[in-house]
Amino acid sequence: MRNRITDLFGIEIPIIQAGMIWCSGWELASAVSKTGALGIIGAGSMYPDILRSHIQKCKQALGDKPFAVNVPMLYPQIEELMAIIVEEKVPIVFTSAGNPKTWTAQLKEQGIKVVHVVSSLKFALKAEAAGVDAVVAEGFEAGGHNGRDETTSLVLWPMVSKALKIPMIAAGGIGSGQQILAAFALGAEAVQIGSRFVASLESSAHQNFKDVVVKAAEGDTILTLKELAPVRLVKNAFYQQLEAAYQRGAQKEELQQILGRARAKRGMFEGDLEEGELEIGQVSGMIDEVKPAAEIVHSLWRDFEMEKGRIKEL
Repeated sequence: MRNRITDLFGIEIPIIQAGMIWCSGWELASAVSKTGALGIIGAGSMYPDILRSHIQKCKQALGDKPFAVNVPMLYPQIEELMAIIVEEKVPIVFTSAGNPKTWTAQLKEQGIKVVHVVSSLKFALKAEAAGVDAVVAEGFEAGGHNGRDETTSLVLWPMVSKALKIPMIAAGGIGSGQQILAAFALGAEAVQIGSRFVASLESSAHQNFKDVVVKAAEGDTILTLKELAPVRLVKNAFYQQLEAAYQRGAQKEELQQILGRARAKRGMFEGDLEEGELEIGQVSGMIDEVKPAAEIVHSLWRDFEMEKGRIKEL
């Protein structure tokens, strides 16, 4: 397939693996990019020297094939991360959780393509005005940090694609070829997928967390912590602590104290299923097996093509 996104990134398959904290290092990013899709290193959980190492290993594994780095703009050492990205000549950067005006112009001056992740039409328009090359429109179903408005993907995608001149990448609740076809029908030119790649062999997530994802059923995740930063996570013992705090009318300060530090690392990277923060999307209820990343990409695209053929026959 050829469209504005495949041409922009130099890829063959318009599937993008999301840059997820604690789950998407160079092994996953390179495995995805080798298929002709786009892999992303998630810098949000990396110290600057660790990010440099992951970038260098990814470049060595891929040769001329493209990859990207995702940078949450709330990261405290973001200046160091951006300097490394420029020094290492990363071709594509996905920014999130902040104002795209802050870094877009500087990155584009270095020849880097910039994509910003948004959860609303309002912020999609702001990202376009900031000069980004494309946006990821991420619906309420997505795992991890999310928007406060709870706009679902089926509503968000067509609103954004209709309003913007730049291409839209659809995200939030995608884990099958059928869902990819739906995203394209609603204006997307590529899809970004996170949760399905958490349950991959190359994901850096702890095996305990991968097992939870595979076992997850409908209703096992919830969006919470809107007072701090909205996040979709598994309903485990940590979540029950939060729920009890909400029931007694806890204020922001108490919620911050319960959250503490390194909860996501504790859960997703170290495998503490009770006290860790287990960030995953609603689509986890459709995932029933850990597979190699390449197999995930190829099966998704094969199912997309089959579904597209089925729809033509209706």
